[in-house]
Amino acid sequence: MSRIDYRLPYPSQREPVTARNIVATSVPVAAAAGLDVLRRGGTAADAAIATAACMTVVEPTTNGLGGDAFALVHDRAGGGTGVTGFNGSGRSPAELDVSAFERERRIPRIGWKPVTVPGGVAMWVDLWRAHGRLPFADLMAPAIDYAENGYLVAPQTAGLWSRAARGYADRADWKDTFLFDGATPKAGQLVRLPGHARTLRAIAESEGEAFYRGEIAEAIERSARSEGGFMRASDLANHESLRVDPIGIDYRGTTLHEIPPNGQGLAALVALGVLRHFDMEEIDPDGADALHLEIEAVKIGFADAHRHVADPRFVDVPPSELLAADRLRELADRIDRSKAQRFDAGIPKPGGTILLCTADDEGRCVSLIQSNYTGFGSGVVIPGWGIAMQNRGACFHLADGHPNRIAPDKRPYHTIIPAMATPTDPAASPAEGLMAFGVMGGFMQPQGHLQVLSRVRDHRQNPQAALDAPRFQWTSGVNVSLEPGFDPAVREILAQRGHRVKQAERRSVSFGRGQAIHAIEGGWCGGSDLRADGQAVGF
Repeated sequence: MSRIDYRLPYPSQREPVTARNIVATSVPVAAAAGLDVLRRGGTAADAAIATAACMTVVEPTTNGLGGDAFALVHDRAGGGTGVTGFNGSGRSPAELDVSAFERERRIPRIGWKPVTVPGGVAMWVDLWRAHGRLPFADLMAPAIDYAENGYLVAPQTAGLWSRAARGYADRADWKDTFLFDGATPKAGQLVRLPGHARTLRAIAESEGEAFYRGEIAEAIERSARSEGGFMRASDLANHESLRVDPIGIDYRGTTLHEIPPNGQGLAALVALGVLRHFDMEEIDPDGADALHLEIEAVKIGFADAHRHVADPRFVDVPPSELLAADRLRELADRIDRSKAQRFDAGIPKPGGTILLCTADDEGRCVSLIQSNYTGFGSGVVIPGWGIAMQNRGACFHLADGHPNRIAPDKRPYHTIIPAMATPTDPAASPAEGLMAFGVMGGFMQPQGHLQVLSRVRDHRQNPQAALDAPRFQWTSGVNVSLEPGFDPAVREILAQRGHRVKQAERRSVSFGRGQAIHAIEGGWCGGSDLRADGQAVGF
């Protein structure tokens, strides 16, 4: 039994990290692996992939090999904005349709029904082929070592593990893989994941091919069939990730880039497009006026996202129409500075996700995000391989006529969204606005993007300060939660304006866990969210 108490009873402070090469993520040992890749001459993409692979091992509470991944890459050699998007979301099984849910009011989160094809591994490979330099197997090596020889569980991860266990109590496959002597691991406990190591080794040796064809795909199909699931080896063999052109919007000289639908980045873009019509740089970022405007803009952004974000093959309204300048002006005019309103948005749900950012001394930077959706995902774990399968299909709708209604071979609404900001003026120095960032955590993500970018752009806060700042979280209707750190008068003023305010007892992962790396002259400045175990590291 450890004699160390991992609680932090006193205020703690993190300093921003300045370096020519930086990795920032939510578990330090994963960041260290990415940094080692950079030291060996790898690119920011190489470092991102190595870090991402490690994160599936050292923080399985939020992401895994059975999940999806997205990435945005800035490479000045790419021309144009220099920003490229990778959509690593998987589709629903070809044999699954809405009739499977005729006795259910909503799609369940546990079991095979919400499982979609895991797209993360394929996205790693595509990112590596486009922007990597080192051998792919070298990028998998640190993760294999952690899974095979063990790692010490970080404190926040241990807490997430313990809380998640209640939801998987009926899953013997999950308990056999993720409980140790019948219990979740404690902070500082050595954990090995041998099945996970086996899968990573197969991925490394085949450059990802083994995950989607052959023995692993056959094992996934057997597991699905044993419980009446619809996933087949052919679904995995037919998977491909997508290279996409990001969508973006100018926010006071900085362009925010997001993955287009089926990602929910549209919500952040609409919200910022509304917010830019207000003099945010003149308003106290910690005051009630700023929060009121940001909350109202977020509601409008989610109203659009829940109505229009889906597999783009099933959407009639393109993002360009939703982001049209005249439309955003009209939406901004709907905001009442003195009163909270309802804007017909869906109800955000929590989710488990990791986000990492990397940057190298050649000017590249990457924002990469991957997730099981909620916690360990569906609770399904593939025997012998240790693959925890995501429950991303729970984001589909069952309502007839909705563009995100579940259907065969369809990508669902996706909560995970990396972010990239660049100077709108192509002649401007990267130090004037280039930033790889993101805030992980279900439907908190667009809200986090808005809050962090506004602090950096409107108030010139460094990445660490922007991440440290207290946050709000809009939850539904006029309901909003506030973290500790705001003046009590702020809560009172918001309540007077009609917001139903809940005061959180402490800062927590529910308000998002962000990472950010901003270009400076000669290098980068990075930060890592205090709501997670991680840190920014560099050299």
